[in-house]
Amino acid sequence: MLSGDQGLPDGIGMARLAWSRLPTADGAAPLPEGPAASAPAQDELFVGAVESLDYEVIENYAYREEQAQRSKFWVPYYIMLKWFFALLIGVGTGLAAIFINLAVENFSGWKFTLTFAIIQHSYFVGFLVYILLNLALVFSSVYIVTQFAPAAAGSGIPEIKGYLNGVDTHGILLFRTLVGKIFGSIGSVGGGLALGKEGPLVHTGACIASLLGQGGSAKYHLNSRWVQIFESDRDRRDLVTCGCAAGVAAAFRAPVGGVLFALEEVTSWWRSHLMWRVFFTSAVVAVVVRSAMNWCDSGKCGHFGAGGFIIWDISGGQEDYSYQELLPVAIIGVIGGLLGALFNQLTLYITKWRRTYLHKKGKRVQIFEACLISLITSTVSFVLPLLRKCSPCPELETNSGIQCPHPPGTDGNFVNFYCSKDNEYNDLATIFFNSQDDAIRNLFSAKTFHEYSAQSLITFLVMFYSLAVVTFGTAVPAGQFVPGIMIGSTYGRLVGMSVVKFYKKLNVDEGTYALLGAASFLGGSMRMTVSLCVIMVEITNNLQLLPLIMLVLLISKAVGDFFNEGLYEEQARLKGIPLLDSRPKQVMRNMNAKDACKNQKVVCLPRVSRVVDIVSVLQSNKHNGFPVSRCQF
Repeated sequence: MLSGDQGLPDGIGMARLAWSRLPTADGAAPLPEGPAASAPAQDELFVGAVESLDYEVIENYAYREEQAQRSKFWVPYYIMLKWFFALLIGVGTGLAAIFINLAVENFSGWKFTLTFAIIQHSYFVGFLVYILLNLALVFSSVYIVTQFAPAAAGSGIPEIKGYLNGVDTHGILLFRTLVGKIFGSIGSVGGGLALGKEGPLVHTGACIASLLGQGGSAKYHLNSRWVQIFESDRDRRDLVTCGCAAGVAAAFRAPVGGVLFALEEVTSWWRSHLMWRVFFTSAVVAVVVRSAMNWCDSGKCGHFGAGGFIIWDISGGQEDYSYQELLPVAIIGVIGGLLGALFNQLTLYITKWRRTYLHKKGKRVQIFEACLISLITSTVSFVLPLLRKCSPCPELETNSGIQCPHPPGTDGNFVNFYCSKDNEYNDLATIFFNSQDDAIRNLFSAKTFHEYSAQSLITFLVMFYSLAVVTFGTAVPAGQFVPGIMIGSTYGRLVGMSVVKFYKKLNVDEGTYALLGAASFLGGSMRMTVSLCVIMVEITNNLQLLPLIMLVLLISKAVGDFFNEGLYEEQARLKGIPLLDSRPKQVMRNMNAKDACKNQKVVCLPRVSRVVDIVSVLQSNKHNGFPVSRCQF
């Protein structure tokens, strides 16, 4: 037998060296062992690239032999562990959502209470304190992401969608990514940036599920061997699917919407028994979050109480609609499709520019960029309300539960921001100088006619839309659900004001049109239909508006599809994450294999190949997939 001692390459040794240099599950490349340890060091392979996963279980001799050695108790234990992990994923994601929400709401509450108290004495000092508090929170977020968990930047949904499509992006499901996602979301959302925490919560649920599936994190010595039985990629993807659904359920308190989101948006392969586990996980999340809300109702959660657990109840608003309202509803759908497609295109251009020119200059530039955007956002949200005159408080029903103006540091409508009289409010500050959840609750609120002027809504729409476009793509955890809802509800309320003015005899509520506008923008940007429809119904507790929500979603998606693809698909393509479509594109139907490979150098291997030859091919090519073809020698 020939060996490396005779001057020929040692195939087994080179193979061991190559595979030992691959990144592990925790992101570290272990040192080679044995004879390959003395070989010359090489650059790490495939770092920063994506890797294809086994989409189904590989049926081979080793697999069948391992199956034959299992005891008769293994299958019940395997099934029981799957359901137990579904329970743990639900509990873990629910607790993570509670921690993020309470931290964000309390930071926002302290920030607004302190600022309101200071501006009573000095406007300029209050302005400086507000900017510095936001800057400190945003700096903590971007520092955690850039220095500790780079994969925690963005929403994470394109990466998770690629993972569930059979492609793994390095670092997206690690323990440090989970930590960076949780604490980074608190800083970025609490710092008042034009982004949300709902997309990062989906990534958080996926990280929790992945860590449970692999038994924890070996790098940080938080692992257990007795749960490490999920060896196939399919089982781990099933757990990550449960985590995605749990993230949506925890973010919006929408368990059914979470199941449909996993089915419609992220998962490529769906099975009936997976549906049951995903549904169970979402139900567990709903119970955990509801228990936390009951605990917060007693006043133990500090500022804002349960304000951060999203549910914008408009069940007391418009109860019915007329056929005359179908035209303005269709107009809202068209506006949502146009603005959503424009948002996708602008964010795509800006993200390309960031990746090509800005972020290549190092981490300090990324930190400076996020801090600069924080300064701009804080200045806009603090200064613009001063340009609007305060309005006298309207006459409110005694049983409405709405105060005008509401006390500083609490959630509610009618913010008194630097007004000369105590019974006045600033309508632009009601949206700008508020937490995002409370601002949406104000825009959705029923029986608050003429609360906002058209000038204030247009000003907020233009400025917040611009801030959302610029903020998306920075090195912080960022979701686009809540910014999309705020943008859509603003122009939706504008259309509602026009309908109220034009149809004076109809029982029209402006908050209803704000809801329809939010649904239209999300449909025009993210291109979701069924899951988004259910989520909007669950978070507003108004089933009677279901037909109108369906109508605006269908129209906005059709208009948006005419211009470009959805937000997650565009971002996945930009990040180099290949997504396999459910059906081939029309241009591919008449293509042959030789047409796809005519400009490429096709590498062929004989049926019996040496290990060193295979390793050499893998090292000399940047991709990991090779076509199976008949080679002529």
